[in-house]
Amino acid sequence: MSSSKVIYAIYNDDDVLMNAVKKTRAAHHHIEDVFTPFPVHGLDKAMGIAPSRLAICAFLYGCVGISFATFMMSYIMIHDWPQDIGGKPSFSYIQNMPAFVPIMFEMTVFFAAHLMVITFYMRSRLWPFKEAENPDVRTTDDHFLMEVAINDNEEELVSFFKNTGAVEVKVIEKN
Repeated sequence: MSSSKVIYAIYNDDDVLMNAVKKTRAAHHHIEDVFTPFPVHGLDKAMGIAPSRLAICAFLYGCVGISFATFMMSYIMIHDWPQDIGGKPSFSYIQNMPAFVPIMFEMTVFFAAHLMVITFYMRSRLWPFKEAENPDVRTTDDHFLMEVAINDNEEELVSFFKNTGAVEVKVIEKN
């Protein structure tokens, strides 16, 4: 297994971090990841991360939910076990559709919500009993960490990050 070096530039202010991310991108250095104790507005755009496609998944999961609800109600209430409820015969799905709308809505939300959680955890590679990948415990409290790959320019990068306002710059061997 080969190991590579990365730089951990640690900041104590989110505004300083944002400026450092912009300077790092402008200097064409590759940012591996940024660890923050709270969401920083605009950080994903500053890092050049593409917008999430999870909303498309949510729409598709909602379509699956409403299709399942429609099939389920049509089969159960019309074909398998038709019932005369309040004097309304169950001869067709369309005649009874107003009564089915709340169920269709709830199943749409149910499928979208539950499948989105599963998709998010799988995409983020989060699962029960997973070890934390936090490189510095201070990033859960009050510090911000930017991880940048080193390509034979270690001294240049160390001085670059010190000039961006980093309170600490570490060179780490990463496996």
